[in-house]
Amino acid sequence: MTQTDAAALRRAIPEVVGILVRRGADFASAEDAVQTALLRALERPVREGVRDIRAWLVTVSWRAFLDQLRSDNARAAREERLAQEPEPGAVPQHDDTLGLYFLCTHPALTATSAIALTLRAVAGLTTRQIADAFLVPEATMAQRISRAKQRLTGIPLDQPGDLSRVMRVLYLVFNEGYSGEIDISAEAIRVTRQLAALTREPEVDGLLALMLLHHARQPARVIGGRLVPLADQDRTRWNVDAITEGVAVLQSALARDRLGQYQAQAAIAALHADAPTAADTDWVQIVEWYDELLAFGDSPVIRLNRAVAVGEADGPLAGLAALDQVGEDVPRYHAALAYLHERAGDTDAAAAEYGEAARRATSALEQQHLLRQAERLRQLRR
Repeated sequence: MTQTDAAALRRAIPEVVGILVRRGADFASAEDAVQTALLRALERPVREGVRDIRAWLVTVSWRAFLDQLRSDNARAAREERLAQEPEPGAVPQHDDTLGLYFLCTHPALTATSAIALTLRAVAGLTTRQIADAFLVPEATMAQRISRAKQRLTGIPLDQPGDLSRVMRVLYLVFNEGYSGEIDISAEAIRVTRQLAALTREPEVDGLLALMLLHHARQPARVIGGRLVPLADQDRTRWNVDAITEGVAVLQSALARDRLGQYQAQAAIAALHADAPTAADTDWVQIVEWYDELLAFGDSPVIRLNRAVAVGEADGPLAGLAALDQVGEDVPRYHAALAYLHERAGDTDAAAAEYGEAARRATSALEQQHLLRQAERLRQLRR
């Protein structure tokens, strides 16, 4: 199978699940059947001459569903009714993809289950690939996905859903980052791009722009196994095409004059991307965008990031004063405090705070970076 065929198959998965549900399959069985068809396609090439990959996937998935019915000794009458299989190509044009987004992010599911189910039913990843990304055994992930589908039993695919919840789950997917053979962030971008085409909502475009702009910096973020802070990154490593697209998508969203928090976050990322060097960053505008973000809801994480931006725009003492409004239990509080103390010339306090930040770090890369910062300042005092 060519990469083009594989990409077309995965793009078609949400719509094909919806088609099977409309033909009479329940969501769990439809999703399993489409996964079976996808695995068959990956194991052996799609035969040459197939003009409509989507129709091919519908046909193979429906046959997989019928096979499962027969193996489960389904009632003969029901099987006969469902077996009136259309010819390949006779595929309805009704698209249930948006309904599938809503279903996979239903409030009945935990965030972790919603992420896993979205990756499988919408993004088309296999259970093994998802398990690899989450660093858990495949059997554990299979059980998690199975329980999630059980929770959704009886919920119709066309039930109205919450678009903000879908975006929140997709952003959580994006932040899983890169793990194993699958770049989860890239998958989140691909799926969000589909959502943007379905909804034409400026805030979905804002989320897509935010993902593109952050992902553009990925090649410069970790070098030689070491975390590289934004200010120290080699900007020639940034993906210019992703930045260009992200800025264009953001500008289109902002032009519709319905500002949302993802658009505001993307605007901050765009200002970082626009600066040729860290010293050229327009910190005054970034502070203003953080103020816009706070208007959508008072968040301690936003206040922390704003305090760092204030420290860059108005000096470290102003930044420290702004940080007083943030509790020390907020993630990366001590790292921000250390940075601002160092900027203010108080290396003793900065070294101590870097050490405390390292103790609280949740990732090994971040912890090692903070420990190096603390040791660097201790060396300066000798």
